[in-house]
Amino acid sequence: MPRYARSEREALADLMLELGPDAPTIDDGWTTRDLAAHLIVRERRPDAAGGILLPPLRRYGEAVRRRTAAGSYPELVARVRRPPVWSPLSNPLTDELANTMEFFIHHEDVRRARPGWLPRDLPAGLQATLWKRTALLARMALRRFPADLLVQAPGYGELTVGRGGERLRVVGAPGELTLFLSGRQRVARVQLDGPGALAERLRTAPLGL
Repeated sequence: MPRYARSEREALADLMLELGPDAPTIDDGWTTRDLAAHLIVRERRPDAAGGILLPPLRRYGEAVRRRTAAGSYPELVARVRRPPVWSPLSNPLTDELANTMEFFIHHEDVRRARPGWLPRDLPAGLQATLWKRTALLARMALRRFPADLLVQAPGYGELTVGRGGERLRVVGAPGELTLFLSGRQRVARVQLDGPGALAERLRTAPLGL
């Protein structure tokens, strides 16, 4: 069985080492060092990881991330590459479910911050896995969007979401839809068909969890 979470993790760690600690990422203001620290906190500091999603814990979580980022960069990347087996997010039972989309997104965060990037030719199995995750992400990120949104991944599936109203179609490969719906619209190669103002609103909306 393919281990896409592991392969994306390894590729990201390799790229981080190649580019060094100060390379930019798609996450505004974050370097590769910042991203490495984020991933470490997410997997190794459950006391602080809640700040990623919960505003009341955000200040504490960010303080822990900054302290983590101050460490040796090669050691940070090594910790990203080799997660703890005790972590609820990266043990053998949860790794694929919890980390395939996470590490695909962050791998692309680094890749697509570089000049001249091109989309990768992803394995069909990885695309299918991303579509399963993206379908859930679409339902969560777009459930209140004021339109009737048809999200299509040709060859993998489609779904309709939104509050209804004017029709807007979002078409792309699963990997591109994953990036678009996680708030990385500016680097995601998707096609939007529908009213121009509505399409622009979706392109600039604060998507993601």
